[in-house]
Amino acid sequence: MNLRFLSDQCVPAEIAGMLRDHGHQVTLLRDVLPVRSPDSVVIVKAQELGAILLSLNGDFADIARFPPANYGGIVSIQLHNHPEIIPRSFRNS
Repeated sequence: MNLRFLSDQCVPAEIAGMLRDHGHQVTLLRDVLPVRSPDSVVIVKAQELGAILLSLNGDFADIARFPPANYGGIVSIQLHNHPEIIPRSFRNS
């Protein structure tokens, strides 16, 4: 199954590349919105695109503000200043 993602401006290109390598469609935020767009605009754009939002922005992990039932998907990646874990996080199982 191929998925569609909207990659927030803070997501390393390596993650988008790995998702593409696995056959998924990844739209970069900068290609569809100004990079400093507010969270509310970013999530609406993800919904318009029918995409799962991919972000390092911890605000998107707040399920009170972004209830999962209201969205097609939000992946809020928390690297905690350890980008070296990216390759391990997206390995084939």
